[in-house]
Amino acid sequence: MTTPRERIGIQLAPLTQQQQQLAREELRETPENVAEAVVALRELLRADPTLHYRDDDDFLIRFLRPTKYYPKSAHELMKRAAVFKDKHSDLLRNLLPTDEEDAFVNHTVVNVLADRDHKDRRVLIVNCGGSWDPSKVTANQMFKLFYLIHEGAMLEPQTQVAGVVVIMDFKNMSLKQVRGLSPSFSMLLLSFIQDAMPLRLKEVHIVKQPYIFNMVFTMFKPFIREKLRNRMFFHGDKMESLHKHLDPSHLPEDYGGKLPKIDYTSKDWYPVICDITDEIKEWNSYGLVQQSK
Repeated sequence: MTTPRERIGIQLAPLTQQQQQLAREELRETPENVAEAVVALRELLRADPTLHYRDDDDFLIRFLRPTKYYPKSAHELMKRAAVFKDKHSDLLRNLLPTDEEDAFVNHTVVNVLADRDHKDRRVLIVNCGGSWDPSKVTANQMFKLFYLIHEGAMLEPQTQVAGVVVIMDFKNMSLKQVRGLSPSFSMLLLSFIQDAMPLRLKEVHIVKQPYIFNMVFTMFKPFIREKLRNRMFFHGDKMESLHKHLDPSHLPEDYGGKLPKIDYTSKDWYPVICDITDEIKEWNSYGLVQQSK
């Protein structure tokens, strides 16, 4: 039997029959809809002089799945992703995993569970509590890690269909972390999640948050739209509350689950993200067409 650390990796296998059924039921993914939507989105993209993306079927499907195969919606998502990259080019221009090696390898800010949850969704852990030192890994660096990881998730057919769950762990949060989460970071993260991320974000779980967390949430709350607000759940230390959404059979002991305690970190994910550097460089090349002055 393999260990969780041995199961860490980008999963590029085609959809199983069960996953194909989920795609049909939730995303309208039938052969007819796929064929029509791909052609329509390709035409929209080729008619849009402001955007530069490749337009093969597999690439276009990355944007069609989160928009349920509505070509115009997929085209709008491609535009928003491009605008976001351009607006935040100071953070994202030519971003590579090696740029954030220290944050990946020497800190425990982000992690991805080696195994999917009971609904085949990827589970991202963000440690915003006492284990995060904002003087060593800034909030903007935390976002860069999140962005690089999302580029890996975008490649996975299973994740494109089943989606992503985020657990934000605020254990032992103090004023030090509160100060590290600026209003500008709040806007950055929320604008990405709500407008520019080509993935299905299914749930966000806030766990182990102390009373001081309210200071942070007050900063975020005005910018959270109804769709995201309906997918956010606050559990404190009550893991049985979390288990109403994430089956404990698929959770580690850290969150009251039946799996062994997490014994791997972003250090173990770092070589995995480095392995897709070519794909990340390609993604970096896409976006808004820069107009010559």
